[in-house]
Amino acid sequence: MDDLDLAGGNVRRRGRASWVLVLSYGFDWLVLVVFAVVGYVLGNLTPNKRPFSLDDRDIAFPFTVKETVPTWLLVIVAIVAPIAVVAVVALVFVPGATVPAGTPKSLIWKRKLWELHAGWLGLALSIVAAWFITNGMKNLFGKPRPDLLSRCQPDLDNLSRYIIGGLKTATASGQLVSPSICKNPDKATLDDGFRSYPSGHSSSSAAGLIYLSLFVASKFAITIPFLAPAGFADASAFAAFPSRTRLPGIKVAGPDTYELGARHAAAPSRSTLDATLGNKGIARHNRTVAAVRRQAAAPPIYLLCIALVPFFTSVFIAGSRWWDFRHHGFDILFGYLIGTITAIFSFRYYHLPISQGAGWAWGPRSNEKAFWAGVGSFSYATDRLRGEYRSGDEEEALGAADAFGHGSALGATPHAASARKAPGAPSVAHDSYMGASES
Repeated sequence: MDDLDLAGGNVRRRGRASWVLVLSYGFDWLVLVVFAVVGYVLGNLTPNKRPFSLDDRDIAFPFTVKETVPTWLLVIVAIVAPIAVVAVVALVFVPGATVPAGTPKSLIWKRKLWELHAGWLGLALSIVAAWFITNGMKNLFGKPRPDLLSRCQPDLDNLSRYIIGGLKTATASGQLVSPSICKNPDKATLDDGFRSYPSGHSSSSAAGLIYLSLFVASKFAITIPFLAPAGFADASAFAAFPSRTRLPGIKVAGPDTYELGARHAAAPSRSTLDATLGNKGIARHNRTVAAVRRQAAAPPIYLLCIALVPFFTSVFIAGSRWWDFRHHGFDILFGYLIGTITAIFSFRYYHLPISQGAGWAWGPRSNEKAFWAGVGSFSYATDRLRGEYRSGDEEEALGAADAFGHGSALGATPHAASARKAPGAPSVAHDSYMGASES
């Protein structure tokens, strides 16, 4: 819903409707908490215990008492540290150097807090998803760890009681024994010996630290140089507050024009806008033909190193499970794959692509689609049944202008604006910045 909805003569303010949006994101956090708790419960169930052979060298490694990366250290490195880094980056470096002069500090802080929220929510989604999947699979498969025999304390005096399969040959005993042969009184240690697949350290470290690498790379534009597609948007669309960015050669009414003011007071005429954008298009085409090599450049290597630190840290944590004899190689690789997938998915779920988004998170959902969009809706950012983007998101405070009939900055027309008014109400629609026709 826009800031002021004048349809039918009734005025409804965004302040009341925005609580729906707040509740919807609060519900997102609640869902993640529920899945985290369920994952914890799944991880503490008694695992299925796969039969094994006492002659299997792959499960005959010694039990490592002092792990290289214990669980408490994993939590600090893969969860607490990313939370802190995301907070520092969002609060210190956002929104960056593209903020126009005179932008209110309240607007800047709203953007900072939104980027912080999106960064934390994506991180939580990545870690919780990996945690839930890994814990559910561990007890489901019940695969023995490499150090199972050292945990087992088998009852060798009564071996024949526990044989359940396999064949004994002249050179070796290939017989399988039941897990009940283990007589270790420490049930927790014994049960944990059947939770090798997949590796929880690997999935958790990848989920938290690969997400952090992607986040840092996004915020500091650390990506492989690329050529922009032919339909690439003007650079001003990637600024911190595009609606406050003035196009060259266009006179704006007043030095401190703000979004909540009348949009038509600052709107250029169609002929002026076409000429300006046309010249830009020609210049862009000429640059592409004459100097395509100048469209992109490699970021400094020290920034690349900074972005890769979390990734290599996750590799170290995963590798430590091999030399600590906690997991088999495939268990480590599969766990790492789980964390990698959840990290990439969660990052893209809340953030624009690194090579196209200028480091921004996606904006919030519209109030009307805070909980539900339904069939036929292609975006949660658009208003319901209006076929247009909102004139601005909550941080840019552009909704009020749209409510008074001004077109959307992304394609609304005077007809779309006047269509929202009560029958017989006078039209106060004005040209939009993009796509409005001259009267």
